[in-house]
Amino acid sequence: MNTLKEGVTAPQGFLASGINCGIKEKKFDLALIYSKIKATTACLYTTNKLKSAPIVVTKEHLWKNKKASAIIINSGNANTCNGIKGIKDAKAMAVTIASYLNFQEKEVLVASTGIIGTPLPIKRITRGTKELVNKLSENGGHDAALAIMTTDTVPKEYSCRFKINNKVVTIGGMCKGAGMIHPKLATTLAFITTDISINYKLLKEALKNSVAKSLNLISIDGDTSPNDMVAILANGKALNDRIVQKDNNFYKFQKALDEVLINLAQMIVRDGEGATKFIKLHIKNAKNYSQAKKVAFAIANSPLVKTTFFGEDLNWGRIINAIGYSDTYLDINKVDIYLGNILIVKNCLKVSFHKNKLKKILQEKEIYLKIDLHEGEKELTIWTTDLSLDYVKINSCYPT
Repeated sequence: MNTLKEGVTAPQGFLASGINCGIKEKKFDLALIYSKIKATTACLYTTNKLKSAPIVVTKEHLWKNKKASAIIINSGNANTCNGIKGIKDAKAMAVTIASYLNFQEKEVLVASTGIIGTPLPIKRITRGTKELVNKLSENGGHDAALAIMTTDTVPKEYSCRFKINNKVVTIGGMCKGAGMIHPKLATTLAFITTDISINYKLLKEALKNSVAKSLNLISIDGDTSPNDMVAILANGKALNDRIVQKDNNFYKFQKALDEVLINLAQMIVRDGEGATKFIKLHIKNAKNYSQAKKVAFAIANSPLVKTTFFGEDLNWGRIINAIGYSDTYLDINKVDIYLGNILIVKNCLKVSFHKNKLKKILQEKEIYLKIDLHEGEKELTIWTTDLSLDYVKINSCYPT
């Protein structure tokens, strides 16, 4: 597979744009992805009981048809907890785009991200829609990625290309996220485009599989947004033989989609709010996947574990403690803990190690932590961050 840099406009038949419509003072805040051919579309949504108005509208639009031609996304305002007005405003975003591009309102998906509970400045958005449409281009993916950022410090884009028989197939993606990140189906706003020809059932299955290996294996702060959504659009422009069964071509697509989403997921973690460490947490020899995941996220979501990594003065007792309260049965007295390649805990007891070597590892920006449960043969890797003073500063003044 060859990697590209064009994001959501890398596949054939997709255009994108990003502008400032006035939700934010200066930065881009409104994005559009457009497929020249109506695309087979699958989505995953947040499991938060609180749902944003755009998610309600997007679900309604995809309920029967499973097709879409465009996605409009705003940042700076979540359009959540705005009641009936919020639903009307989300629908107005779809109606305006549909009228400019001359297709049905239900062919437009809607997404928002930003502050919860503040009315959406819908007039600014609808006024900006004409410019948004006029700026659509094959080079507009980067502007779109900039426009969906909130506390992100960098845009997040990834693309790859592979072959099915003699046809070149491309997958492109962009996402946003730096805080309020915890795996509950979506974790973030992520938008994937592809020119593959595939039926809806297999497209949805491939998306679920890839998200399970990527966006559902990251955590920054343990919070799950009411706006989380992952959408994938497949417009068939690659002209490959349509994928209608789980054959070799399906698995080629699955592998490429995994690559795109894993890279996007890791970009989110690396850009975590105030994060100074990227932590790769590997659970080894678990009894099953459920046990591995429960142990992993008990560690990853522990504020005490996170802050000890930020302080670069490892209190390994916090790690073993988190394993101990994870919601799964295990024999805590069999647990080993490694930091990098250094064994620091054996059978739940501290072992001798060279403190200077340990300190050097803790000072690195990327840290590898391995937990051996000695319970079975299952392995799992997730990605997380430390918790810094800057995280508190960013979120204590987020509305302003």
